[in-house]
Amino acid sequence: MNKAKLRGFNRSLPMSLLRAREAVMKKFAPSLKEHNLSAQQWRVIRALKEEDGLDMSELSERCYLLMPSLSRIVQNLVVRGLVVRKLVEGDQRRSAIVITDEGIKLFNIIAPKSAERYEYIAEKFGPGKLELLYELLDELVEKIDE
Repeated sequence: MNKAKLRGFNRSLPMSLLRAREAVMKKFAPSLKEHNLSAQQWRVIRALKEEDGLDMSELSERCYLLMPSLSRIVQNLVVRGLVVRKLVEGDQRRSAIVITDEGIKLFNIIAPKSAERYEYIAEKFGPGKLELLYELLDELVEKIDE
């Protein structure tokens, strides 16, 4: 019988991924905080800027957010005037989340700062290594989600 040995806590994949996420988010958090946004709220705004008019389930999948969390986030963004809910044409039971002009303005303020952070990370880590990391992470997800 094969008894696999448990890796040390600091070398576990979940902990390594969390440490990497925290290190990356430290570079993005200040500009988000400056505009009173959480990382999850920014994710929603970015997703809607890229593909506007997503329903809640599409937005949940795109942003990797659970529906209860996404509902609270969207409600906050609606109150702030950054997104609105609109009924989906042809299906009055469904609504789509749409970014507003105010949301686009905020995106246009934060996006250049975000791009600068990506440049900094690529410069420190190496652009080739960063691209390889994206590829490896995509492959990891693909292989274990089969």
